[in-house]
Amino acid sequence: MKKILLLSDTHGHMDDRILHYASQSDEIWHAGDIGTVAVTDALKKIKPLRAVYGNIDGTEIRKEFPLNQRFDCEGVDVWITHIGGYPKKYSPAVREEIKKNPPQLFICGHSHILKVMNDADLQLLHMNPGAAGKQGFHKKRTMLRFKLDKGDISELEVIELE
Repeated sequence: MKKILLLSDTHGHMDDRILHYASQSDEIWHAGDIGTVAVTDALKKIKPLRAVYGNIDGTEIRKEFPLNQRFDCEGVDVWITHIGGYPKKYSPAVREEIKKNPPQLFICGHSHILKVMNDADLQLLHMNPGAAGKQGFHKKRTMLRFKLDKGDISELEVIELE
C-alpha cells in the first residue's frame, strides 16, 4: 500500500503546507509546470518523486523529467503527462495511445482545474489535481491525496491550500 500526494502547476512556488502534506505521503507525483528545480529538490528531500515536465518548464527540468511517465505502482497502471485532456476530450498528443492501451489511472495537469472523472468507455480513472502554485486564474490552490493497494485506488481526498 502506498499513499500518494499528487500535485501540479506549482510554477516555481513551494510552501510549508505543500511540504507538510508531502511528508505524510509515501510518494509524491507532480504533473508538470514545475517552474524551477528548487520545487522538485525540496520535494525529493522528503519522499520519492515522480514528475513530468510541463509547457512552461525550461531545459533544466526537461533534462531531469520526461514528457510522459507510464509505470506500475501497487498493481495500478499509471500514466502521467502534463497536457492530456480528460474523458471525451483527450489531447491529440495522447488520444490514439490512450484508446489503444488505456492505463487504469490517467493523470494530467495544465488546466489548473481540479477534476476527477471515470472514463467508462476506456475503464480508467482520470485525475487532474488542479494547481498548487499561485500563478494562474484559479481561485483555490489544490492537490489530491489517495492510496494505491493491490490494483485498487482508494481514499481519494481533495486538499485545499490557503
